Amino acid sequence: MGKAILAAAVLSFSGFAFAATADKVPTVQGLAMYDEPALPDDFTHFSYVNPDAPKGGELNRATIGSFDSTNPFIVKGTPASGLAQIYDTLMVNNPDEPFTMYGLLAEGVRLDPDRRWMEFDLHPEATFHDGEPVTAEDVVFSFRLLRDEGQPFYAAYYADVTSAQRLDDDTVRFDFSPNNSRELPLILGQLPILPEHFWQDRDFATPTLNPLLGSGPYRIAQVDPGRRIVYERVEDYWGEDLPVNRGRHNINRLIFDYYRDQTVALEAFKAGNLDMRIESSARNWATAYDFPALKQGFVEKLQIPDGQPAGMQAYVMNLRRDKFKDVRVREALNLAFDFPWLNDNIFYGAYERTHSYFENSEMAAQGMPSAGELALLEPHRDQLPKRVFEEPLPVEHPDDIRPRLREALGLLREAGYEVQNGQLINRESKQPFTLEILLYDSQFERIAQPLLRNLERIGIKGKIRIVDVNQYLNRLRSFDFDMIIGSFPQSANPGNEQREFWTSDFADQPQSRNLIGLKNPVIDDLVEKLIRAETRQQLDTAAQALDRVLRWGFYVIPQFHLAATRIALWDKYGYPDPHPEYNIDLDAWWVDPERAKTINQRQHGGRQR
Repeated sequence: MGKAILAAAVLSFSGFAFAATADKVPTVQGLAMYDEPALPDDFTHFSYVNPDAPKGGELNRATIGSFDSTNPFIVKGTPASGLAQIYDTLMVNNPDEPFTMYGLLAEGVRLDPDRRWMEFDLHPEATFHDGEPVTAEDVVFSFRLLRDEGQPFYAAYYADVTSAQRLDDDTVRFDFSPNNSRELPLILGQLPILPEHFWQDRDFATPTLNPLLGSGPYRIAQVDPGRRIVYERVEDYWGEDLPVNRGRHNINRLIFDYYRDQTVALEAFKAGNLDMRIESSARNWATAYDFPALKQGFVEKLQIPDGQPAGMQAYVMNLRRDKFKDVRVREALNLAFDFPWLNDNIFYGAYERTHSYFENSEMAAQGMPSAGELALLEPHRDQLPKRVFEEPLPVEHPDDIRPRLREALGLLREAGYEVQNGQLINRESKQPFTLEILLYDSQFERIAQPLLRNLERIGIKGKIRIVDVNQYLNRLRSFDFDMIIGSFPQSANPGNEQREFWTSDFADQPQSRNLIGLKNPVIDDLVEKLIRAETRQQLDTAAQALDRVLRWGFYVIPQFHLAATRIALWDKYGYPDPHPEYNIDLDAWWVDPERAKTINQRQHGGRQR
């Protein structure tokens, strides 16, 4: 049977076979990971927004590095910042709830009680920026395009979707495999919808700098390759008055200017060339903002609590390199990291040490394994280190650096190394142990140098290599590094993204987020257990078991975290008070017209923006 005929037959059969079942499933506007959405179907706006926020003004932010593409969905190229603003998704997350989504392009959603399928009803008035309607065909096209030609994580996200079908112009259906992730319906709600008529004669997989077409609240207004990208608010945006958008997308122009490094960007902010800065440096936060505009009240500093797990920022070892394959070597490298010294001497005491991959959450493993964890771990006892079952977390290591380095050297000797003339040598190969930390931002150099100094004390010769962002990304795509500073962000409801972080299928896929190169069947199994958890308790237990196995593998050297976001801004913006509990929503900020008159005068010397 020809493909077109077969597809038509499947569509016809599916539409007939499931119509009665779909009729019995209620149509709703919101979906929650667990329990029920907090907002009723007739809500008028998110509770934290100002529904009467004024429209106008602009927001200029810095991005470090460069860009050569306006397509954020593909492996090739370095995409510009802010591109998500031009696209609508089927649903949108409420940052005041752990993981609940409400209809955006979708005016209604039906989810099978057995979670084997779901349907979306599209707003018939939804249009792309060129006036063409957003249809079910565009949804199916976007799903297949991203799954087949997009970045690897899309295939991981949609692995349990068995089919995507257009039922009519405004209705699309997705069928799921048995035992799929509880998160899957919400992940599909995050699907960005691309216009089929725009892409049908274009090469999706090749980077471009053209302004691409979307249906979202902003469009690309200006592209200065590698230097600046500007977005303008769409005046006749089809979804402006939807409950999920009321009080949001208030600023007329969003500008991203590119700088060589954070030092230059900080000076640009202080000079008034940037409106806002998210500060990642504890030293800068403590010392670099003592300038006249702050003292005079023109600049404000905010520290906004973060309700999400801290995740893992760490030195990431590349297991594709033989030198890191021995767990004793990896533990020894962990012992050389002296967080107390860093926090006291560089970070002004601002940070806490990170231990868990799910830090700052109930999903972090603590103490000895619980009964629930043991039920997941026992089938793999022969494949796991005894310490997983016999020793508590966090790992007990000395606090002071000298006993830490003595212990590290002992582990390295057990692993077949010895120090000769001040250099660590492999007894068998006679090769020295060398290490390169690959960076793209010079501000990380001062954090990495103390680690290298400690490693030198046990004979390991290390160096730092700083490259530009494009070269850095190219080397990551091909996994051409010894060690990097990487991060594995986590939400309150981890799910399908864990496959790409940790599982064997993604270890060798270019541009995957399995930076470590993990190929471990136990970890693969625990990830699937987490993804398929049916209750909050099951999810927490599976995450704890996964966390425990990852931590006893010493695959990374955990760094530190701050359970807040630091923002400095010229004081002409209004924002939610209080902020949403789980994520900052910059889309809900606005320019205060009266304050902007005064601030612009001080910031730009009277020049209008």
